[in-house]
Amino acid sequence: MDWKFEKGRIYSVDENNELLAEATFELKENGEVDINHTYVNPVLRGQGVAGKMMEVVAQYLKENGLKASASCSYANSWLKKNREAYFGIISSDVDNEAISCKIGGRH
Repeated sequence: MDWKFEKGRIYSVDENNELLAEATFELKENGEVDINHTYVNPVLRGQGVAGKMMEVVAQYLKENGLKASASCSYANSWLKKNREAYFGIISSDVDNEAISCKIGGRH
């Protein structure tokens, strides 16, 4: 996938500019980020795209010296499951983050 990077957003679109996958995050007051939303287009679900996207997010965080927690349930679960491999980018707040999904979002 061809990943695009914007402030607070990593995503991929197809040749018709249809959203294929997306992760959004915002800077918290403590200087860390909250991954607050993930999305994978239904045609790609079950193919490991969400996990690959989170690897791209983790690499971005590492390259930018950021730590993350996640209020998005998928991202939170992924961070916890991959705690050892990505310990340098995972906030100590990850276990205490309030989990939520955006109402009306594309979860």
